Amino acid sequence: MRKKVLLTGFEAFGGEKINPALEAVRRLDGRKIDDITIVAQEVPTVFHRSIETAVRAIMEHEPDAVICVGQAGGRLKITPERVAINIDDARIPDNDNQQPIDEPVVAGGPAALWSTLPIKRIVRRLKEESIPAAVSNTAGTFVCNHLFYGVMHYLQTEASDIRGGFIHIPYIHEQTADKEAPSLSLDTIVKGLELAAVTAANEKEDIKEVGGATH
Repeated sequence: MRKKVLLTGFEAFGGEKINPALEAVRRLDGRKIDDITIVAQEVPTVFHRSIETAVRAIMEHEPDAVICVGQAGGRLKITPERVAINIDDARIPDNDNQQPIDEPVVAGGPAALWSTLPIKRIVRRLKEESIPAAVSNTAGTFVCNHLFYGVMHYLQTEASDIRGGFIHIPYIHEQTADKEAPSLSLDTIVKGLELAAVTAANEKEDIKEVGGATH
């Protein structure tokens, strides 16, 4: 029986012309690796509508795992996120000009929800292919964290057999021509996400090794 991994990618935001998350997942849409099929879904960089779009895609595709992907400009590595927090505190408006401050993602929901992806296995697998990767312990408080929390809340309450989580990626080279910021090639990001998808589909249990941070 074939396995399926759903990848979501955000549209461009914050004045950027492209979002490498969307560009990368589009390249992977329909790709088959052994017994795994990857499907991709664009999501709006908008509070609440992003969750609604992702949940509809989960219900349609019934994947074994869902990985939401977002841009984290300034990061050096591909970073699977460990935890989503139940707070929206937007530094900038979303693409519908909403800017919630100190509001819960889900009223009455837990303060935090853990990723159920094998995040340390994913990091190890990427490093084996010389792709910069590390566990991240903060997904921010913008639409990335909002979607991460919303998807995990849905999976926890409605589809607990589906593994889920979030991966942040750096800028791609084309975005840094006019800014001082690290970047990776789109090809490298696509390869990293493909490896992450395969690992998420095949590995239910994570490994126990150092992945923490001092700050």
